[in-house]
Amino acid sequence: MDTQRIFEKLAMSISTLGRRQVEHRIKNFKGSFKFDFTDEYLASLTIDRLRHILYAAIATKLRKKIH
Repeated sequence: MDTQRIFEKLAMSISTLGRRQVEHRIKNFKGSFKFDFTDEYLASLTIDRLRHILYAAIATKLRKKIH
């Protein structure tokens, strides 16, 4: 599967997640960096912004694995 298709599938899967699921995945993200977001801060963001943060984190992790 080509790289573009992998990232498209990632975006599609994240777009189906609800707010609680996205917040949970952000709080429990396992990567080379840790998030330090408070619950209050996450609650202040739109679902689209939360999805963007999650996508960026997972995409960064995937890019490191691919290259």
